[in-house]
Amino acid sequence: MNTANLASVPSPTLPAPWLEVLPGLALCIGVTAAAEGLQSLETRLFGQAWLESLVLAILIGTLVRTLWTPSHIWHRGIDFSAKFLLELAVVLLGASVSAAMIASAGAAFLVGIAAVVIMAIAASYGIGRLVGLPRRMAILVACGNSICGNSAIAAVAPVIGADSDDVATSIAFTAVLGVMTVLGLPLLGEVLHMSAVQYGALAGLTVYAVPQVLAAAAPMGAVAIQLGTLVKLIRVLMLGPVCLALSIGTATAGDRPQAGLPPLHRLVPWFILGFLALVALRSVDAVPHAALPPIATLASLLTVVSMAALGLGVDIRVVAKAGPRVIFTVTASLVSLGLISYALIKALNLA
Repeated sequence: MNTANLASVPSPTLPAPWLEVLPGLALCIGVTAAAEGLQSLETRLFGQAWLESLVLAILIGTLVRTLWTPSHIWHRGIDFSAKFLLELAVVLLGASVSAAMIASAGAAFLVGIAAVVIMAIAASYGIGRLVGLPRRMAILVACGNSICGNSAIAAVAPVIGADSDDVATSIAFTAVLGVMTVLGLPLLGEVLHMSAVQYGALAGLTVYAVPQVLAAAAPMGAVAIQLGTLVKLIRVLMLGPVCLALSIGTATAGDRPQAGLPPLHRLVPWFILGFLALVALRSVDAVPHAALPPIATLASLLTVVSMAALGLGVDIRVVAKAGPRVIFTVTASLVSLGLISYALIKALNLA
């Protein structure tokens, strides 16, 4: 092959957007490789991995982001890894869940999840207003804490007419506190001597984002991951009714003009539909059993890459820039969500 002419040949196989993704994607894969390597080292030195590669990827990514601010060249790939790859991983997890598993949770548990979301929103909003947060900021923090973090904040913001400063502050704190929750929740599960079922339910009820649930539940095994994911997706589905209620409430209160309900794809994201589709296929035995292990492995790998991207998007210094009222509200809201969730787990006698 004549390599001298390669420079003059345009890239026929990769469009420009994919080329822009490659640097950041390569960085995330590099962080993932480091995390996997450290996990292997732990296993060789101690006989087991005390920190899973999921958690190590977050820690390494966060350290890199705090010491170095990536330029725009890296942004597209990091965003791609943090969003699309994690959503794809969630879809693939649907192959490990069946309708029988959902039914086994029971109607009381499903109703309880909805009740936890409603009570957590009320408690968080009350805390925010009590310490003097503006109404819109209090609503954003409440919905972000109680439903699904950044996605809930982004969906709710246009409904209530929140400004960009409120949204940016809420999302920054969700990112930082979300990572802290992923790191701290496994320790809490050990202290409380929770079973895999109980811990999976707690992770699904309290952790902000779906991929973070995977990272938080991983130390307790496959059962915790599957139940945690299921519970979390049910929480996410509460976003539609909550946005509808806020839209009606805003209009009734005669507040500033608002944009109405967000588009359907923001109320019910594509990856939830994909997850449910794979659940349906698994339930009718349409997914070949031989395909289940490689699907699970791919989902796990994609999740670690997305965790690396999540870490690369978190600068812990943003905490210092937020006001004490926001810090107190977000922290107290998370504690109240945890207490409400733990009360539900105990009330339903999950084993």
